[in-house]
Amino acid sequence: MLDTTPLRDACRDLLEAAATVAESGMRPVPPPDEWGAEQILAHVVIVNAVTLATVSDVAAGVDATYDNRAALYAWNLDRVIALSGGDAGLRERIRLQGEALCALAGSTLSDAELDTEVPTLLLSNGTVLVDQPMPLRVLLKGLAEVEIPGHTRQLLALLPDHALRTAETALSA
Repeated sequence: MLDTTPLRDACRDLLEAAATVAESGMRPVPPPDEWGAEQILAHVVIVNAVTLATVSDVAAGVDATYDNRAALYAWNLDRVIALSGGDAGLRERIRLQGEALCALAGSTLSDAELDTEVPTLLLSNGTVLVDQPMPLRVLLKGLAEVEIPGHTRQLLALLPDHALRTAETALSA
């Protein structure tokens, strides 16, 4: 079994950061070539959906792959934002996806399934980070420890310094 506590915590922290940004009443403008809050959330929604599909494929015993490119296309981020109904809908999707990932990965999959090598392609800013098979448990760990916390920090960085310090203090408490 996989301890899903880090994934639950990462999702909770991301959702708290997203709520902080939304409740700030500001529409923070991201730096050039960076995403705004809704684009960040849409990216996480797509990454979570890809991860859920991969986990489901492993559980079903079919060929599984992991490829994050769909989460990088601006047209797809915009599509997910529209289909979700904006910020609140994106946050609800992330909440539900986090619950589903924790339920599937934490109590459904065996250690053998979690150790399944999944052909993986991970890109960021046009750079290939990973292009090799990885165990499913490593993908899930990366989601919990790197991907989601990185986007939590990215959301908080959209806030002015004062609000950022307040939000970071609240999240660390």
